[in-house]
Amino acid sequence: MSAVISPAPVSVRPLRTAAVVAGRFVLRFGLLAVLCWVWQRATEAAANPYFPTPLQILDRMRTLWFDGPASHLWTSAPLWTDVAPSLVRMLIGWLGGSLLGAAIGVSAGAFPTVRRMVDPAAQFLRALPTPAILPVFLIVFGANDVMRVLVIAFGCTWPVLLNAMQATGAIDPVARDTARTLRLGPRRRLVQVDLCYATPAILAGMRVGLALALVLMVLSEWVVATSGLGFFLVDSQRHFEFAGMWAAMVALGVLGYVFNTVFTALERRALRWHRHSRARHD
Repeated sequence: MSAVISPAPVSVRPLRTAAVVAGRFVLRFGLLAVLCWVWQRATEAAANPYFPTPLQILDRMRTLWFDGPASHLWTSAPLWTDVAPSLVRMLIGWLGGSLLGAAIGVSAGAFPTVRRMVDPAAQFLRALPTPAILPVFLIVFGANDVMRVLVIAFGCTWPVLLNAMQATGAIDPVARDTARTLRLGPRRRLVQVDLCYATPAILAGMRVGLALALVLMVLSEWVVATSGLGFFLVDSQRHFEFAGMWAAMVALGVLGYVFNTVFTALERRALRWHRHSRARHD
């Protein structure tokens, strides 16, 4: 008598997980895919040289920056002259401006005397449009990378500074009294109380500054530049190389999305303690 072997039970958990992941992917990128399809069909129908199709733009991006050998991870030399210098300037300027804004903002929020000194100048300078300041930077520092980094840093300082100053100035007096009761010195109070309370606001200002840094990077490279994505964009437009111009614009959009996504993930991880603290108090 032969034994009847029943089929192994199929676990539905992996299928359910895959369905959830696919649903989230469609929800996140579905509208973008539809817009790209409409863009493709519209540009194909128009057949206008000023408006290449998305597939032509992607092919131009490939031939420009990702047509190298496998030993170079398929990157080509123009990637290091068009994109890499821009990213280096942007990240240095953004980080420098953010650190400066955080240091001044926390100090001004923690000490009323410093706040009275800093606030009028900060409100005046942050109201100035950075493009209007660009000629001054150009005259003082010349048309070089230092000028471009400083322009980006100047624009990225204010969101962080004002957020940090506002958050530090609004700290619960009980927290400051507790720090005094524990006999924490001014330096430890500044770091363990003021900076700790201001961290969520500082990171929010840095996220705003990241988008500003991308704009200022392009703007600074429009002026007497010989490299960078902003220079490549304008140069392509001047030479009627419209596929290259659109490739630069798409690359800027992709970089902005990637930077924002990475920063948001790091911010969420860094502020885990803050969410837990708020949940306990709620």
